[in-house]
Amino acid sequence: MIAVLRGRENPCKARKAKGVAGDDSLVLAVPRGRISTELAPLFARARIVPKPAFADPDSRQLRFGTSDPRLAIIRVRSFDVATFVAFNAAQLGVCGKDVLMEFDYPEIYAPLDLGIGKCHLAVAEPAELKRHDDPRRWSHVRVATKYPEITRRHFAARGVQAECIELSGAMELAPGLGLCRRIVDLVSTGKTLAANGLVEVERIAEITSRLIVNRAALKTRPEEIGAWIERFRRAAEELSRAA
Repeated sequence: MIAVLRGRENPCKARKAKGVAGDDSLVLAVPRGRISTELAPLFARARIVPKPAFADPDSRQLRFGTSDPRLAIIRVRSFDVATFVAFNAAQLGVCGKDVLMEFDYPEIYAPLDLGIGKCHLAVAEPAELKRHDDPRRWSHVRVATKYPEITRRHFAARGVQAECIELSGAMELAPGLGLCRRIVDLVSTGKTLAANGLVEVERIAEITSRLIVNRAALKTRPEEIGAWIERFRRAAEELSRAA
């Protein structure tokens, strides 16, 4: 039998706070894409210098050493950052608030808002539909999203039943192809929505990236992990003052 763990389900508790290679180095999980790029100034302020392959767009490497022998970096999909940290395969991570809201792992502690990756989670629909649509009259909606838990909670709070169609990307195509009339997705500039004839109708939450840690690792290695939390805190504050 294959068990699929998601959301509040409890990961294995027996794993020790070790790096993925079994050594004593701490592992920091970071997401691919835009956030990985936005982390560069933060890393510089925190005096973390990843090995050159980290900045090489053609590199297929997933684990990277750093200038600090006590810290290694792994680069994974944004949704997987929380899973690696919840299972203590990585002791620290950088994760969007959207992922934390969707999975709500009790094993994760998020002590610090890094102030990067700013966007928001929103409900959108075709522009022509919005002209005569009234969200206050919704009783049932079909929504394409990769955030089914957030979406159901958001609509349930208003007494609306949400039927979620899970997609991992290209949500903006769903209304135009008749899959559904609405989507829930991250919105940064709104250009992708506009390019696909969609407009935002509701804002669910403001999103930024957070530093997250595994609670068990924090208990067993409080000085090491506490020092990294403080290091990232100072770096984030310096960047905020410089902005």
